[in-house]
Amino acid sequence: MTNSMFITMLVAKLSPTDYVGFTFFVGCMAMMAASAFFFLSLNQFDKKWRTSVLVSGLITFIAAVHYFYMRDYWASFGESPTFFRYVDWVLTVPLMCVEFYLILKIAGAKQSLLWKMIIYSLIMLVTGYFGEAVNPENAQIWGLVSGIAYFAIVYEIWLGQASKLAAAAGGNVLASHKILCWFVLVGWAIYPLGYMLGTDGWYTGILGKGSVDVAYNIADAINKIGFGLVVYNLAVKSQAN
Repeated sequence: MTNSMFITMLVAKLSPTDYVGFTFFVGCMAMMAASAFFFLSLNQFDKKWRTSVLVSGLITFIAAVHYFYMRDYWASFGESPTFFRYVDWVLTVPLMCVEFYLILKIAGAKQSLLWKMIIYSLIMLVTGYFGEAVNPENAQIWGLVSGIAYFAIVYEIWLGQASKLAAAAGGNVLASHKILCWFVLVGWAIYPLGYMLGTDGWYTGILGKGSVDVAYNIADAINKIGFGLVVYNLAVKSQAN
């Protein structure tokens, strides 16, 4: 079978009314475009901000690759690609937490903040995966632990050490930090909500799994690309000063 025939077969599997598959495809293209934008803009920044923009590009690139496979999985089996989604999250969400550390280094952020945020995010994701895919019989317990870790991140950036460092930095750093905080509080809220709505035996019947995947896909693209654009904008403003 030639490559062109293989691609044609994959495209044929995606129905025009398959909104889940459509959002997987659009999410993949949007995040790949964002990656190209971030990577191609690296040379305009000095070393201090280049790492932050590079991480933004890595986040969207990793997500784009996973979305390519998730779209194919959905088209082939008609099932939510839970495993691929969590692999994506376990790589990209800690990197999004790293962004907080990178923009707050100017205010003296220490590596303890970095590791704290990474550990919270990994606990949130690993326990979420166990509740959704490994041990759904105890989904409420795993979901509770995952939720506690999520709110620990929210507390850290809104009221904890990260918040104090952002206030000390002031100016563009403080403004960007606040926007990223809203992304976590509002944008990331789709993940615990999706967990409850998409886990068998819990609240699956309210929306149905397909609708949850559509919400995940749209929120993922907004959160990851939006995160990167906030960091990019901060780098541009800081470079101009």
